[in-house]
Amino acid sequence: MAFLTLGDGDKLCYDVSGQGPPLALVSGLGGTMAFWQPHVQVLARRFRVILHDHRGTGQSSRRPIDFSVEQMAGDLIALLDHLDVRRAHLIGHSTGGAIGQTVALDHARRLDRLVLSASWTSPDEYFRRLFALRADTLRNLGPLAYAQGTSLFGLPAAFLRDHAAMLTIEEAASAMAMSPDLTLARIGAILRFDRRGELGRIAAPTLVFGARDDLITPAYFSEALAEAIPGARLVMLDEGGHFYPRVHPARFQETVLEFLNDT
Repeated sequence: MAFLTLGDGDKLCYDVSGQGPPLALVSGLGGTMAFWQPHVQVLARRFRVILHDHRGTGQSSRRPIDFSVEQMAGDLIALLDHLDVRRAHLIGHSTGGAIGQTVALDHARRLDRLVLSASWTSPDEYFRRLFALRADTLRNLGPLAYAQGTSLFGLPAAFLRDHAAMLTIEEAASAMAMSPDLTLARIGAILRFDRRGELGRIAAPTLVFGARDDLITPAYFSEALAEAIPGARLVMLDEGGHFYPRVHPARFQETVLEFLNDT
């Protein structure tokens, strides 16, 4: 791992693996590169895989800033500049998908192919209610209850049942590492995100990927993204929940590699 000093002095923790065409993997609201750990070794056989911890998470700087999806996209562009990467593929999961939409709209020349994984178009009443509940859980019950709720909302019941011991350890570690105020500020940022009226301008070849039983970003969001983005390809798993790349890692890798290698 290494650190990039951003223009305002904050540090962005990042890592690079493999050789080949650049591929940025952009995590969701949790923000850490650890989300991609099950996939890095496979993807790095064909790509130069670029990962980072978002500001406010992991080993990157943690201080109150004006969080926004556009700010998060700007941090990614700064990292690509630092690595002298002029153009890259991007796989963005959930909030990472919102970042991917922003890069595709505001920095189109920097993007080759785009994968929007379990992402959304703009907040609707369901999305706002869900994240209001998650924010209230964090404020009133604390980080451990928030982490436990993330597992319950994000994973299929059978996966949670079969991996309960492992998840209990991970939830405790997540709670210990979390800064509640920064997480709440990041929730505010995603609730303000809305580029749906511009999606028709996305020119990058795009794969929209998700699961039909996703309770955090329901399947209709993926369907709307695929309909709005010209030429987008839609792939939906029957089950897997919001964190389907973890539940079905081999299927995730197979699908994205097929798309990224399709010339």
